[in-house]
Amino acid sequence: MVDQLSPLAPVLRPGRHPQSDRIGVTLAEVQPGSIVQVAAWRGQEGSLISSIREVTGLVLPDGAGGGIATEAKAAFGFAPGKFLVVDQDEGLAAAFAGSVTAETGTVTDLSHGRTAIRVAGPKAEWVLSQFFAVDFSLLAFPEGSGLSTVHHDVFAQIQRTGAEQFDLYVFRSFARSFWKSLCHASEEVGYEVL
Repeated sequence: MVDQLSPLAPVLRPGRHPQSDRIGVTLAEVQPGSIVQVAAWRGQEGSLISSIREVTGLVLPDGAGGGIATEAKAAFGFAPGKFLVVDQDEGLAAAFAGSVTAETGTVTDLSHGRTAIRVAGPKAEWVLSQFFAVDFSLLAFPEGSGLSTVHHDVFAQIQRTGAEQFDLYVFRSFARSFWKSLCHASEEVGYEVL
């Protein structure tokens, strides 16, 4: 497979910003091997969830918003019958193509069209609430769950992958400007780029 260049390379500056002892969030680009969207035709949601379990080993709750995340894999529903599935290994789309039939739904490989950004730390909820009209509290947005939303014209799919950690998937063409905005919003609490 072709090596993928990061759209964040020109603006990703590792280290503490601003220089302080206080770090409220850490920001990082995550580079999974595969990002795939799978969607079920009406009435085929159960079959699609079974295909996700078959291909990834992840057991998903039924319905939009439900999800699960491990160190190597993640999946979440972001709309009725639509799921984003992420794996550290390449070839996830091909695996789904062999499992999801034309009668069940569709498989779309987004690996080269999305950039994954991780926001983690005790102030992660606060920083993200500067962008999105979403309740990011653990009670309202439990671990593993996900959603799709927008910040101005930047479409984002967000999954809580830890108690204080979120993974955001944005279009590669908007990744650099979104990253700059994210860094600017994080200045008040102190941040470190990994």
